[in-house]
Amino acid sequence: MFYILAIESSCDDTSCAVIDSNFCVLSNVIASQQVHKEYGGVVPELASRAHQQNIIPVVDKALKDAKITKEQLSAVAFTRGPGLMGSLLVGVSFAKSFARALDIPMIDVNHLEAHVLAHFIKDTPEQKVPEFPFLCLLVSGGNTQIVLVESARKMQIIGQTIDDAAGETIDKAAKILSLPYPGGPHIDRLAQEGKPVLIFSQSNIKNYDYSFSGLKTSILYTLRDKLKENPKYMEENLADIAASVQKAVVDSLLNKFEKAIKDTKIKTIAVAGGVSANSELRRRLQELGAKHKCEVFIPKFSYTTDNAAMVAVVGLFKYLEKDFAHLGLTAYAR
Repeated sequence: MFYILAIESSCDDTSCAVIDSNFCVLSNVIASQQVHKEYGGVVPELASRAHQQNIIPVVDKALKDAKITKEQLSAVAFTRGPGLMGSLLVGVSFAKSFARALDIPMIDVNHLEAHVLAHFIKDTPEQKVPEFPFLCLLVSGGNTQIVLVESARKMQIIGQTIDDAAGETIDKAAKILSLPYPGGPHIDRLAQEGKPVLIFSQSNIKNYDYSFSGLKTSILYTLRDKLKENPKYMEENLADIAASVQKAVVDSLLNKFEKAIKDTKIKTIAVAGGVSANSELRRRLQELGAKHKCEVFIPKFSYTTDNAAMVAVVGLFKYLEKDFAHLGLTAYAR
């Protein structure tokens, strides 16, 4: 049995996890930053400062929760990118120092690959994981992609947004509605109380690619016109607006994903990323799987947002192939 410690610091959550050689997560500690709420979004400088304050206590707690000492670690994995450069540098610098002090290898991890492979996180050794190949719909605040996952080390992006991301569209709508940051959970909660009565125009581009800029503009103009007719329209119809936004985003996501399922004929599908916590997306993905007789994998809510457990999984796959990083590497934002 061996253990890998992983660090995630790509945005505003400082996280550390410990995984064993059976892919079982022994600890997954996350320190969230509340300071950004009053600004309605993540402030990079404040995020990097908070990471500096949080990283040592988070690593210490992860080791204690896993009931191991740092001397028992075989490697240190860390998110190298993409993400906020200042935040990434805190995690990368700590990982380098920690690995060097313990004289163990370090492993750099791509943040988006970690989201995709979050489905291999095990709470018990018997837990079922996807079989390769599978199709993964990766949806977050900054990314929207359809990924053909041929193996843990071989992934192909067959579709992606050409402009804005799905999560960004939901957050923009939440901001228009004056909902607190982050807006996704509030849109989801309100949508369950309303009906999708508004129809928004959507882009229709070729292949499996997405475009959400048109939808964002349509939401803005539609609500502007409604407010001209009734200045209290938004406050009187908040739930219906949220339901309409949510349906438009999910429709757009799954129309292209269904096309990919039909064309590739792959029978294992998955969803990942922060937006995969959305209840409507999870429900309709299950329906889509049943329609096409696909096995569906949906992550636990705790593994949808940024977390170090998913970084640890990629780290373990790379450790088994002895794919280690060198001290001279740097973080990358994109």
